[in-house]
Amino acid sequence: MWRATILTLFPEMFPGPLGQSLAGKALAAGLWSLDPVDIRAHASDRHRTVDDTPAGGGPGMVMKADVLARAVDAVATDERPRLLMSPRGTPLTQARVEALTKGPGALILCGRFEGIDERLIAGRNFEELSVGDYVLSGGEIAACVLIDACVRLLPGVMGKEASGAEESFAHGLLEYPQYTRPQLWEGRPIPDVLTCGDHAKVAAWRRAAAERLTRARRPDLWAAHVARAGTSAKQPRKRPDRKPEPDG
Repeated sequence: MWRATILTLFPEMFPGPLGQSLAGKALAAGLWSLDPVDIRAHASDRHRTVDDTPAGGGPGMVMKADVLARAVDAVATDERPRLLMSPRGTPLTQARVEALTKGPGALILCGRFEGIDERLIAGRNFEELSVGDYVLSGGEIAACVLIDACVRLLPGVMGKEASGAEESFAHGLLEYPQYTRPQLWEGRPIPDVLTCGDHAKVAAWRRAAAERLTRARRPDLWAAHVARAGTSAKQPRKRPDRKPEPDG
């Protein structure tokens, strides 16, 4: 079973949206598990203090390494990846999500305030992940994003396996446009090719549309896609073994 353990100051935020829709149904069915852990429960004083002023001065507060270490050590009893949701982390990608889904789960630390003591990150071997170039009030919403992205790829969660294979980023491109009935809506028709019944033409149209959207909206993805295509084209093809020609 894929297991998510969340270290947070707000355990009541979970499951939240993860208790609904695909993730919620899969959670109820036992396809994955969710364990929110209250960091304050590992504080040592009667006020359950988890933060202190930053060394060197400055605004805000910093989460304490000693309290966080006790919380981590109490639950990190296996080899699951230790992830810290942080705007300075490595950008989360579909490839990273797929890799995480193939493992046993993750232990996810949600920061608050001005951040957490750097010594905890190094001392407990946390990998920092970012869900975008912006700052949230804390790591809980980012953790929900990460978990939802992983859970939906678990076997048995989505109705059709092809649903995940034809999405944005699955092949390095954004997803092609989707349409459904009615055929004509506010003067806008479904493209004729999608109703022609020719599967090859439909596939070609979708591929071209995905490339067009990616080129226009995500030049970074398009450049990477072109580079990969160029690398593949340069790979030498293996010649089939030739049988020796008979004498005479």
